[in-house]
Amino acid sequence: MTLTPVVVGAGLLAASGLISLLAPRAGRLGDLVFAALMVAGGLVGSVAAAAALVRGGDADLVVEWLLPWGRIWLHVDALSAVFLLPVFVVPALGAVYAVAYWSSGHNRSARPLRAFYGLLAGAMAFVVLAKDGVFFLVAWEVMALSAFFAVAAEDGKPEVRRAAWVYLVATHVGTLALIAMFALVRRASGRFDLAPLEVAGLSGSLATGIFLLALVGFGVKAGVMPLHVWLPGAHANAPSHVSAVLSGVMLKMGVYGLVRVGWMLPEITAWWGWLLLSLGAGSAVLGIALAIGQHDYKRLLAYSSIENIGVITLGLGAALLGRAAGDPVLTGLALAGVFLHVWNHALFKSLLFLVAGSVLHATGTRRMESLGGLAHTMPWTAALACVGCAAIGAMPPLNGFVSEWLIYRGLLSRAGGAGLGGAGLGGAVGGFNGGFAAAVVVLALTGALAVVAFARLFGTVFLGSGRSEAAPRAHEAPAAMLAPGLVLGAACVAIGLMPLAAVRLLGRAVALAGGGASADALGSGLLAPLSAIGALSAIVLGGAAGATLVLRWWGGAARGARPGTWDCGYARPSSRMQYGESSLAQTAIGLLVWVLAPRRRATPISGAFPRTASLRTRVPDPVLDRAILPAVRRATRLVMSLRRLQRGKVQVYMLYILLVVLVLLLLV
Repeated sequence: MTLTPVVVGAGLLAASGLISLLAPRAGRLGDLVFAALMVAGGLVGSVAAAAALVRGGDADLVVEWLLPWGRIWLHVDALSAVFLLPVFVVPALGAVYAVAYWSSGHNRSARPLRAFYGLLAGAMAFVVLAKDGVFFLVAWEVMALSAFFAVAAEDGKPEVRRAAWVYLVATHVGTLALIAMFALVRRASGRFDLAPLEVAGLSGSLATGIFLLALVGFGVKAGVMPLHVWLPGAHANAPSHVSAVLSGVMLKMGVYGLVRVGWMLPEITAWWGWLLLSLGAGSAVLGIALAIGQHDYKRLLAYSSIENIGVITLGLGAALLGRAAGDPVLTGLALAGVFLHVWNHALFKSLLFLVAGSVLHATGTRRMESLGGLAHTMPWTAALACVGCAAIGAMPPLNGFVSEWLIYRGLLSRAGGAGLGGAGLGGAVGGFNGGFAAAVVVLALTGALAVVAFARLFGTVFLGSGRSEAAPRAHEAPAAMLAPGLVLGAACVAIGLMPLAAVRLLGRAVALAGGGASADALGSGLLAPLSAIGALSAIVLGGAAGATLVLRWWGGAARGARPGTWDCGYARPSSRMQYGESSLAQTAIGLLVWVLAPRRRATPISGAFPRTASLRTRVPDPVLDRAILPAVRRATRLVMSLRRLQRGKVQVYMLYILLVVLVLLLLV
């Protein structure tokens, strides 16, 4: 295979926004040039990445530069191709969406946003292609800074500026950890390359240091709890097509880094896998629990991204445990589930963020309590939202079910302890079995909470009656905003109906990352009956489509005056008679009150003829709102109090110097 088409595609992505800046400020030429270049780069790159998955083989491109370290060393293999596909597909669709959503004719920030959006997409492609550590860090920093400026597009709003700065601080904390990680890699191998390390030059403590620094550096970018502090604010306040790229693609750069470093290390220690398994389980449960408590639908989607990253991290932990125990079945199933969920999350989360942008474009609000009944005025958007919500809730016959089922299959195959020795996993067999059984329970709980969260989202926003004047005034999104969602929704359905074909595409990547012995068995369906799942999915989808047609025909035959929603016999029902989003979330939040500690404000019903009653809940982020921000405020107050020492008088400063000299003399 050749690397040229991939590099050309990545270059077109990076140059798209910069070239479009040459177009006149007035008119839509710049938007169209930007979208055309993004689509061209996406098509060229995605076809080349798919060919790398189908045909296999590696390709390299090396260019020397004048810097004292490193070189431009690009490399593509099956593992990088898995992560390149979302990089080329999602930003290209987002660029088409942006033509109507964030065009130059309606927003002064459209031109710089195009430039940074394109740079972000191109930098992510080069992050995945980079083989040299120094060039990797350069591409990583371009990606980080481009995302900062893309998030801060509406910099006139204080909440946007705050979210962008929190992101910038967090991402550079992660970058510092990666610089330290590459320093240890050079100490072990004498080079900065992202290549397998030799056992001879790698002590146990050095390998552990590389792994832990990679976990921090890549975990911040992926949004693994408790390193997720930047994610909710950035995803909620960025333009929606940028949010789709951040959540659907950029988070996976952290996952890619973890997988690549795990592939580099020749020997895996079992407690690394348990650490990833624990962090993934905590991120999955807490992420979706926090999502249920949100009133802003974009913020809900952001916390749901933490949940999905938790599922992926849990699967990575299981894969590392499989490698530590020499069990290719566990490793192969877990890696197949992880890689497929990387694709699936890129599809359905990008779809949902584009739907969120359409709702915001039509109503002007992100508050779920102000919406309702949008299925009547935005039927196409509602249909896409339904597909996305069902897919992210891991409901068959859509794609989210398949990837999570593969991870379930791996966990359940080991929950009985068959084929794995307890000593190889650092403890008794019973402890190992209990850990995997607990992971299965956590994954099941996460799935149940995800269904609650997205049933609440869809029901509150699209069903019932409008709760404010914004809902009845809503209009359907234009074709340029609907077309990318239709492509993403169709891909969600296609993977759900043909899971075996998707897993076969992943076979070479699974083998490369450590599940080689089970890759062929996965592709043939021996380890997982994917053909049967596809057939059952087709039956379910066909039955649902048939039932929908019958109901529509029945409703059309008996169509009359439309009654109010949940009118309960009242002559004049109002929107307050339907459940609000706080009411729908209350039961789930109540079950997790011990960890979420929600802030509740209610006006209870009292008296024989009550006039008003209300319920409002707020769930603060346990890391950012309860730990980091209070600590920053206390530190700020302490630092500001020290300003009293700065009197502005020369005599006082001379006294300070004298005191310091006296202290030093006493110490000597």
